[in-house]
Amino acid sequence: MDPIQFIEAQRNTIFNTYHELHQLAEPSWKEEKTSRFLQQKLIDAGFTVQTFPGHYGFIANLSGETPEVIALRADMDALVQEVDGVVRPNHSCGHDAHSTMVLMTALALCKTNIKFKHSVRFIFQPAEEVAGGALKMIQDGALENVRFLGGVHLRPSFEVQYGKAAPVILHGSTTTLKGVLKGVPAHAARPEEGNNPIEAASVLIQSMKQIKLGAVGRYSIKITELHSGEASNAIPENARFTFDLRAETNAGMELLIAKAQQTVQKVAELTKTKIDTVIEEYSPAAVKNPDAIRLAESAILSILGRENLEEACVSPGAEDFHFYTLKNPHVFATMIGLGCDLTPGLHHPNMKFNQEALVYGTKILTKLLMEADQHNWS
Repeated sequence: MDPIQFIEAQRNTIFNTYHELHQLAEPSWKEEKTSRFLQQKLIDAGFTVQTFPGHYGFIANLSGETPEVIALRADMDALVQEVDGVVRPNHSCGHDAHSTMVLMTALALCKTNIKFKHSVRFIFQPAEEVAGGALKMIQDGALENVRFLGGVHLRPSFEVQYGKAAPVILHGSTTTLKGVLKGVPAHAARPEEGNNPIEAASVLIQSMKQIKLGAVGRYSIKITELHSGEASNAIPENARFTFDLRAETNAGMELLIAKAQQTVQKVAELTKTKIDTVIEEYSPAAVKNPDAIRLAESAILSILGRENLEEACVSPGAEDFHFYTLKNPHVFATMIGLGCDLTPGLHHPNMKFNQEALVYGTKILTKLLMEADQHNWS
């Protein structure tokens, strides 16, 4: 039985694995049960698993003829969001599906005794939702000797339709600009004695909307959080704010951050307030790798046929997967966008998708590694 036939025979196991991981939903950096579940499945199949101190990410390897590594990555964490009036961890971004497909790919290759020229690594990463997990895995050596890295992400129906797949997801770069604007408190009856940080925040919001970058592709900057004041008859001292920044390219994001920080400084001077800011939750934009994309195209064609191959999936969202190549530009990498009838959208608390996509998604990932093994990455 070859690996693709094995996957077809394991349909019920794939669905059951997904349902178990879905119920385990755990937030970023706290994926203990999820990690333990996945590790045990791999250990039972004969894998040696390597864990790391301080987090729940891990890797599992299949030895090949050479130490050069081809790899797949899965993310494990869930969002924390309100679902039916209750705030709880919830798998509305599909990480449970990604872990299922990468796990089942590993089992398919192991249990069918495929002989590989390259060593094969399966990377299970924590904390994608807070854009920290990939950096931690890099720091701990998960990309040592890796020449090719593949990934997968479920896509909404309006991006990639059910039964189709794209060989690359062109995510943009995102980050948040968070800050505290410090004014002077006063009684609302004597506003001239104070400096209202809410009024200064309104100037900041309008000034941010005037930022222009020129020809750097799509970009946006928008206020997403503003908190100030506790009493109706008092001018508060502080206003806390968050701006969401997005850009199509990494160069565009660098310019957008610089313009935003310049705007903060000008508003502080104009309003005679102090504004302290910090950049957090940065994720880089995707950079297209033609060789990796061609391999993904070939894998999709093999499993779904040419009529179901999308050229690319362009997404305004972000993915910390792209840190792997930003920090390791010698690595050939791409992330496959998997059509799966996902509605109403990623991060929606009631997100759902056609689980049949787990089967053909696993087949595509398996074929991707088999074809990557035939490539000369030297």
